[in-house]
Amino acid sequence: MMGYENHTSSSDFILLGLFSSSQTSLIFLSFIVIFFIITITENTMMITLIHRESRLHTPMYFLLSHLSFMDILHTSNIVPKMITDFLSGSKTISFAACGFQIFLSLTLLGGECLLLAAMSYDRYVAICHPLRYPMLMNDCVSVLMAGGAWFIGIINSIVHTAYTLHFPFCGSRAIDHFFCEVPAMLVLSCVDTTHYERGIYVSGIIFLLVPFSLIFASYVQILLTVLQMKSKEARKKSFSTCFFHMIVVIMYYGPFIFTYMRPKKYHTPGQDKSLAIFYTILTPTFNPIIYSIRNKDVLEAMKNILRSNFLHKML
Repeated sequence: MMGYENHTSSSDFILLGLFSSSQTSLIFLSFIVIFFIITITENTMMITLIHRESRLHTPMYFLLSHLSFMDILHTSNIVPKMITDFLSGSKTISFAACGFQIFLSLTLLGGECLLLAAMSYDRYVAICHPLRYPMLMNDCVSVLMAGGAWFIGIINSIVHTAYTLHFPFCGSRAIDHFFCEVPAMLVLSCVDTTHYERGIYVSGIIFLLVPFSLIFASYVQILLTVLQMKSKEARKKSFSTCFFHMIVVIMYYGPFIFTYMRPKKYHTPGQDKSLAIFYTILTPTFNPIIYSIRNKDVLEAMKNILRSNFLHKML
């Protein structure tokens, strides 16, 4: 660690990373690279499909396109730096770059929490109130939901980024994490951050507990409605969809809640890094698969595009 500190300016931080330089770490890094490529590819493909196929021009897929864009930005904000640091051996990150990582990460994490709640509301209205869907969930409402998720996420991120970077870092500037994250930064501060941690707790209620409660309530109502369906096939399909959706929601919200809603004294670097993998690397990879690629309309749209491209080449 001293070697790194000797080659950094007084304002630079050191990201200790997820791995040490070993053969085992290289194997894990290879998996992360694979996940990164898959995430970028499938989310870009989803945005392209939704943009090109008219049958996917619905509020649900509009929200999905924003979710895919958030996932691309989120994983791109963290993984390339992580890979570069491992391969180059240089673990330094400037004060400005660290601040940007915090800002973009919090914007996307907060925005995605709200967006997932909006998507669950869309499914609730579509299944529980299908006749009122055109009025309750039209294009205008979906634009307001997506715009609101981005705007509120940005405002929240600006506040927390400013507060986090405002604290003095008097001792070691080595962050025991693979990216600049607020809990890992607070450990380095040489002043009492108790009051600010209460602010994080309030934000956690707004961005985590409230949306998660709304999502859970929406899916309970959906399941109750599904149980009343006469078609066994429709019940099976709806149960399958709700089950996989809730798995992704729990994978995202669970580690996120556990990381941001615990007091600083209960945090351990290894635990925080392991939890962060879920909402920074794994969930962005699984979101397109669970929410869209398994969907019949999306598969049909993919076939149409492949068919049209093949015919275009033949002509």
